[in-house]
Amino acid sequence: MTQSSGPAYLAHWVVKTARVREMIDWYGLVFGARVVHEDDSIAFLTWDAESHRLALIKLPSTLRFAFPLAKLRRKIYGIDHLAFTFPSLADLLHKWEQLQANGIEPVWAINHGPTTSLYYEDPDGIRLEFQVENFPTARETADYFNSDAFSENPIGVNVDPSYLLEQLRAGVPDAELLKQGAGTRPGTTQKANRKTLNLRTL
Repeated sequence: MTQSSGPAYLAHWVVKTARVREMIDWYGLVFGARVVHEDDSIAFLTWDAESHRLALIKLPSTLRFAFPLAKLRRKIYGIDHLAFTFPSLADLLHKWEQLQANGIEPVWAINHGPTTSLYYEDPDGIRLEFQVENFPTARETADYFNSDAFSENPIGVNVDPSYLLEQLRAGVPDAELLKQGAGTRPGTTQKANRKTLNLRTL
C-alpha cells in the first residue's frame, strides 16, 4: 500500500454545549473570536482567515444540570486538550496578562522542556494549551525528546508567568527564559515532574 501524507492542518472543531452564550463570550475574549453565523441550533466562530474554527451545537441549558460531572470526563478518558502555538514568548505572556486582567487564569503554567505552556479551560471544561516552542528548530526539539533530561522529567517544571514577564521586560533574552527553572521565582519552591500534578493540573 502506498503511504499517503496526512492532512494539511486542523480546520475546526465542534462542541455540543448547553452554555452557548458563555462559550461565545469566552472565545471572543480569549481567541478574539467573532460569530460568522448563528441560528437556533448552531453558532460558527472564527478568529482568522479560516471560514470557521469552532462550531457550537446548541443544547438546552438545563442539560448542564443533568450532567454535573461532565467537566471531569477529560481527566479520566478521551481527548485531554488542544494546543495552540504562539509566535514568541512575548506574545504568550502578553496574552496571559490580557486574560488575567479579565479574570481568566491558567489552570497550569509549566515548562515541559520542548515547550513553555499555559493551560486554560473554557466554560465547558475543554482544556486548551497555549504554548511557545522552547527550541528554534524542530530538529532540536526532536533531539530533546530523545535526551536523558526528558527521560528523567517528561512532565516539566512549573513556571510563574508573572515572573517570566518581569524578566522579559527587564531585558532577559528569550533563550534564557525558555530554559527550565527560569520561571521559578526566587524564594519559592520549584515543582517538577510528577510533583506538578494535582486535581487542578491533571
